[in-house]
Amino acid sequence: MTDSQSTDGDSSANQQAAQERAVLVEELRWKKFQVLDDGFVCLVDVMGDDAAVTQAARVSYGEGTRKVSDDRTLIRYLMRHRHSTPFEMAEIKLLVRVPMDCWRQWIRHRTANVNEYSTRYSIAIDAMQATPPGEWRTQAESNRQGSDGLLDDTLGAEMSASEKELQEMSRRVYQERLDKGVAREQARKDLPLSTYTEAYWKVDLHNLLHFLALRMDSHAQLEIREFARTIGEEIVQPLFPCVWEAFSDYRINGKFLTQPDQGVIQRLMAVGAERGVAPPFDEALFLEVQDEKWGGLKRSRERDECGEKLRGLGILAPKSE
Repeated sequence: MTDSQSTDGDSSANQQAAQERAVLVEELRWKKFQVLDDGFVCLVDVMGDDAAVTQAARVSYGEGTRKVSDDRTLIRYLMRHRHSTPFEMAEIKLLVRVPMDCWRQWIRHRTANVNEYSTRYSIAIDAMQATPPGEWRTQAESNRQGSDGLLDDTLGAEMSASEKELQEMSRRVYQERLDKGVAREQARKDLPLSTYTEAYWKVDLHNLLHFLALRMDSHAQLEIREFARTIGEEIVQPLFPCVWEAFSDYRINGKFLTQPDQGVIQRLMAVGAERGVAPPFDEALFLEVQDEKWGGLKRSRERDECGEKLRGLGILAPKSE
């Protein structure tokens, strides 16, 4: 094959890929993916793709790199070694409808451009998140900001009934204030955090992935996890397949081992070999070789986190109930 024929083939393949990409973007644009009972996320616009990431990376060391590293391999290298700036070269703009309590957590990520629906200028969205009887969660004993387990169905039904009553009353009071001429900016003040808001949210790919890594984590609140999962799986994954694959492998499904974690593993293996014990090791041995900074502490979240990682790796036996 001549150089000319090779160039023509590459050009044709690139044109076909660009056409397929354009069709995909148009299919996703303004498509509302439902989250919770009345929330949604949808793509407004996107700038860049997998190639935009590798293009930005290669500008540092020239086109010659392409001969030894294809796009997928390079993206995986960048993600694995936390080279973040190339991922900042792509952007996504979303329209989201989310309950206020979720939005408070969302807006803590100060790395995006945001334009939110204003209840000073417009009437509040007539929708509030409702909790089904079987979805009321109990407070976690070991985590002040988390939940653990579910209320029984009878109590859950009571909670859902009182929630509905409260939401209907707050909406009625709000509407009465508006009807009597109260300013919108003041009439809104007693609306509950379950009230939905909408916002345009534009963020570069690096900061979006950071948001998803935190909010898809099992320790994040369930409601915002649902939004993060939907954004990731329904929008980011099809638009940036190579980036998403690397992100899933190295961030979502990867484990970060601290120096104390590594020390525990080394001591477990050494003591296990000395005593003729193979993994998974029991909890007693784990406590015996724990890091000295945790020793003597009745409660240690770092120790608990280390144990959780090692159980996930099969190094520790599952914790007995």
